[in-house]
Amino acid sequence: MVKPIMKDIFFLSQKSEESTKEDLQIGKDLEDTLEANREGCVGMAANMIGVRKRVIIVNMGFVDIVMFNPVLLKKDTPYETEEGCLSLVGVRKTTRYQNIEVEYFDKNWNKKRIKLSGWEAQICQHELDHLEGIII
Repeated sequence: MVKPIMKDIFFLSQKSEESTKEDLQIGKDLEDTLEANREGCVGMAANMIGVRKRVIIVNMGFVDIVMFNPVLLKKDTPYETEEGCLSLVGVRKTTRYQNIEVEYFDKNWNKKRIKLSGWEAQICQHELDHLEGIII
């Protein structure tokens, strides 16, 4: 189901809680909401749709990947960039890493690891920040 975009800074600045198998619908809601906002959005975290659970979605070009309880395992090669967000007005400067490795549970609740670089790594890091209540 397409959900409204959360813009409340207080809500967005709170840490998200671990997700469980009972939270699989949140992944579907993120897929639907990302699709509805495809023109101006490449990733989302559950708190952007009003749910404080550790679930994100990242556009990987031709496919979107939903990650439950993602954990950043490795990062290297920092760089400075600017990012925007559907939940926030304007763009902000931040430091990201060119290469990352993330562990997460997929929609079938199988544990996965993925190495990302470039744009996909940047998107994922932005959404991981959302889960920590970090607003750049």
